[in-house]
Amino acid sequence: MTKGLVDWLRTDPADVICIQETKAHKDNVNHAAIQELGYHNFWNSAEKKGYSGVALFSRTMPDKVEMGNGFMQSDSEGRVIRADYGDITLINAYFPSGTSGDERQTYKYQWLEEFFGYTEQLRKSRPNLIVCGDWNIAHREIDIHDPKGNKNSSGFLPEERAWMDKFLDSGWVDTFRKFHAEPHRYSWWSQRFPSVRLNNKGWRIDYINVTKPLEKKLVSAEIYPDVKHSDHCPVFLELKS
Repeated sequence: MTKGLVDWLRTDPADVICIQETKAHKDNVNHAAIQELGYHNFWNSAEKKGYSGVALFSRTMPDKVEMGNGFMQSDSEGRVIRADYGDITLINAYFPSGTSGDERQTYKYQWLEEFFGYTEQLRKSRPNLIVCGDWNIAHREIDIHDPKGNKNSSGFLPEERAWMDKFLDSGWVDTFRKFHAEPHRYSWWSQRFPSVRLNNKGWRIDYINVTKPLEKKLVSAEIYPDVKHSDHCPVFLELKS
């Protein structure tokens, strides 16, 4: 919010904005400034202060908004918002990181399997699904600046990448790769060293993936590295309404 988010929202970048790792409750943020721009805003915050959380800003009022995916730890960490628009369901998700140690890496694997089951069950009644979020996984070598050096790093571990294979092979489309086969396209850069982003030594860990029935509605997808409100940059998808 202190780095120009509201100014960027004034440029009308999208009808729906999904934010992950808010680290805040709605009342901690000047949400009135967001609302004045015509965005309805919904927040699912972690019980722990200053941690995790997701938010959704939408110019169109969803038909239904649901907080969480029904799994206790995930819901206490504020990791999922579901919003229905007609026959389309949008899921805004903040996937756990395993970088802080083995305990969180183990939970990450648990969360991935829970989320897979959640989406599989939801698809039975809501086949037109979009999952937008910080997945904390670089899927393939093309999605990370140094695949060899990071082969043992959380976010690029074989088990995580295999889960991503399973997820996409079960009937999902990586919308960015649908339009872009080129390398060196990243959405996150470590903040430990300023030169990392300057030299584009990044990871693509933010995705907007859709189920196969929506593939015919895809218009374009993009990553905007020059929009610098955090260590991540926005990823974008346009669908035919």
